[in-house]
Amino acid sequence: MRAIWKGAVSFGLVSIAVKLYSATEEKDIRFHQVHRSDGGRIRYKRTCQVCGEEVTYDDIAKGYDIGGGEMVILTDEDFAELPLTSSRAIDVLEFVPAEQVDPILYNKAYFLEPEGAATKPYVLLRDALTDSERVAIVKVALRQREQLATLRVREGVLLLNTMLWPDEIRQPDFGFLDEDLKVRPPELAMASSLIDSMAGEFQPDAFTDDYRAALQEVIDAKVEGREVVQPEEVEEAPAAAVDLMAALKASVERARAARGEPAAATGGAGEPTPISAARSAQKAAKAPAKKAPAKKAAEKKAAEKKAEPAKKAAAKKTAEKKAAKAPAKKAAEKKAAPRKTA
Repeated sequence: MRAIWKGAVSFGLVSIAVKLYSATEEKDIRFHQVHRSDGGRIRYKRTCQVCGEEVTYDDIAKGYDIGGGEMVILTDEDFAELPLTSSRAIDVLEFVPAEQVDPILYNKAYFLEPEGAATKPYVLLRDALTDSERVAIVKVALRQREQLATLRVREGVLLLNTMLWPDEIRQPDFGFLDEDLKVRPPELAMASSLIDSMAGEFQPDAFTDDYRAALQEVIDAKVEGREVVQPEEVEEAPAAAVDLMAALKASVERARAARGEPAAATGGAGEPTPISAARSAQKAAKAPAKKAPAKKAAEKKAAEKKAEPAKKAAAKKTAEKKAAKAPAKKAAEKKAAPRKTA
């Protein structure tokens, strides 16, 4: 690797001389634009839009378009007067928990190597960062621009991650965020089951750039004059299902089958499976509340209330009938009684 920058990490009163190396590299296969008929490279000339002359790099300056066809031209002297912290310093501002730094802020990564007699303080800062489980927030000037960055430890080496400034992060403005969308508990349970069935430990080496490998094979075949073999077609993704629950269930079963786990379509005698639990929750959500006993009791009470006047009328009629029969009964008893003789 070739160092692209030299400077020092300013850690309190400690200064650590370091070299900066790019920690990543792009593996994309690059192409040149060529003339189709003879393969000649296509070159672009730097020409002035006003006079039409070709311009050398020494005559090129930076211009800021202020609109209306007007341009503000900035020279190297203008940039030299800007208030950069230092062109050769990495100033540590504070130490924060790593989880507080949103990954969306990270931009590019660089390795730091100690230079000369700076190995001891370099190792000291490295071990202190490891023990504290924190990252250092720093400012650094790279390529004539001040940047926010973090210092953390990776495989025994200090790693500098430049970051975007907070105002460079766009705010999402999508219509669905204002919609009142409800996710049903059975759907959430099934989605959680799918996540559990696909859970694993992240191993970066397990993933490869299949497109780049296939493209390299095509290039090698062209070079060697071999027949170019078409790569096998990748299995098409299933069409979008209308039933979300059915799609989630199928995904869970597919993930389990890929891992060699038995299908869990039905629950055994013990714990219910996530799928059966989701089905039970779905049935419970659809089942109406049990209002039958309360309804019957209310109907019975209403019927009794309705029959009450009829009962009272019947009792009154019976009492009148008994009252009418009472004189007749007394007269009969009197007539039937024996007369007294002198």
